[in-house]
Amino acid sequence: MASKPPTRTPLAGGVLIALGAMGGAVTGLFLYEPVPGFLIGTGIGIALAVAIWLLNVRR
Repeated sequence: MASKPPTRTPLAGGVLIALGAMGGAVTGLFLYEPVPGFLIGTGIGIALAVAIWLLNVRR
């Protein structure tokens, strides 16, 4: 038995993790702290991706 296709296309948040990591590393380079910048940027990207995932679950 075939499953029904989803009525709406799910949103993707993985790009936010990548952009957060790269943006955090670049920002950290300007502040002479690339590793903390990378980790903070990655954390922000993960938080935004989880928020998008929660919005998808509720739709």
